[in-house]
Amino acid sequence: MPDKQTIIGRFAPSPTGPLHLGSLYTALASFLQARSQQGRWLLRLDDLDTPRNRPGSVTSILNTLDSLSLHWDGEVAYQSQQLSVYRDILNQLIQNQYLYRCDCSRKLLASDSYSGRCRNRDISPDTPHALRIKTGIREIAFDDYLQGPINEQLNGPHSDFIVKRKDGIIAYQFAVVIDDYLQQVNEIVRGCDLLTSTPKQIYLQQLLGYPTPRYLHVPVIIDHDGYKLSKQTLATAVDTSIPSAVIFGLLVLLKQQPPLELKAASVGELLAWGISHWNPAALRNQQSLAIV
Repeated sequence: MPDKQTIIGRFAPSPTGPLHLGSLYTALASFLQARSQQGRWLLRLDDLDTPRNRPGSVTSILNTLDSLSLHWDGEVAYQSQQLSVYRDILNQLIQNQYLYRCDCSRKLLASDSYSGRCRNRDISPDTPHALRIKTGIREIAFDDYLQGPINEQLNGPHSDFIVKRKDGIIAYQFAVVIDDYLQQVNEIVRGCDLLTSTPKQIYLQQLLGYPTPRYLHVPVIIDHDGYKLSKQTLATAVDTSIPSAVIFGLLVLLKQQPPLELKAASVGELLAWGISHWNPAALRNQQSLAIV
């Protein structure tokens, strides 16, 4: 019998500030999912959106994960070190006529869906432009382990999406597909806020001949006003001065029901318990969880 495929998961935060509770919640979920299957857990910094990057954020993220004993395998990967790879693949897609230039202004793009205005226009390479990928009307179907069967048509808001922005920055949708393929990631745990991005990424995987990983979209954490915890909503950094309290609280948020006596346990003991008792099905069919 062939050896069972090694599970490779990843956590890929952006260095736009310190990790908040929602970030760590996703990090722990992906860590437990990989480790519970004797898999590898990788760390990648999604640092392409340079205007949003904040000085000191990388060090803060690494220190926070280390303080909670969420130790990753191998070297930390940085998207910014893969620019030549992204450009080579974009050039291949241009040569195969899958991409076209788009000079639409923000005003023209104000509606929810792209009209296809630039698809058949001859726009000079010297004109400031984004690169869009041709999608057409195409159905993308996948079975998310937590959210169930997902069926999306690549039209409307999903049609001809941008793979390189007008400011020259490689778009998230494009870079993440290349990164996951190069790192051989085969299981992705991330928040439900990225669920609508998945059909676009699967389309790119199919176009490039890449395998599609298994997806587990965990519910996002929302605050008392119903907003997702994020840097945009001024979510604060997690106080890791008592790491065991942070891990215990995250296990509760993840609906893992750790026994109360574990409140006095060390971080190592809590993570060992979390790995051996990990039950992602407790999060099924939920797209958000409120902080109690």
